[in-house]
Amino acid sequence: MKYCSNCGNKIEDGVKFCPSCGNSATAGDTPTKSTTGGYDKNDIEQNKAMGVLAYLGILVLIPILAAKESKFARFHANQGLILCIAAILYGVAYSVLTSIILAISWRLYFLVSILGFVGIVFAVLCVIGIINVVNGQAKELPVIGKYRILR
Repeated sequence: MKYCSNCGNKIEDGVKFCPSCGNSATAGDTPTKSTTGGYDKNDIEQNKAMGVLAYLGILVLIPILAAKESKFARFHANQGLILCIAAILYGVAYSVLTSIILAISWRLYFLVSILGFVGIVFAVLCVIGIINVVNGQAKELPVIGKYRILR
């Protein structure tokens, strides 16, 4: 059994194109990072709002507590929780490094500015996650998507 590399739906053996999205079915037999095919369509439609909340910082607690039975919301809550924890750790590390750098010399402020741009990565990952939720997809985020906290 193959899985579409674009939408994650199952593709029967011998089929050249995905029946859902039309993508070429030349990928291998292993599932891709998108696991959308394993989720109930009603669950996806009913819990898109919870999925979006999962990527809005501390609001990740709402889908964790309110949508415990939704597999789709739980998937995105897990990614949102990991993203939130990573952003908090980055914020703490950034504050400490900024204090150290500025204690050495205020002339090194350009280093603080460069370190600040790393924070944009978290905003980009939030946007990617929200786009995946709105499209009804359960795709893992780059870099952090493979980790699981919630089961």
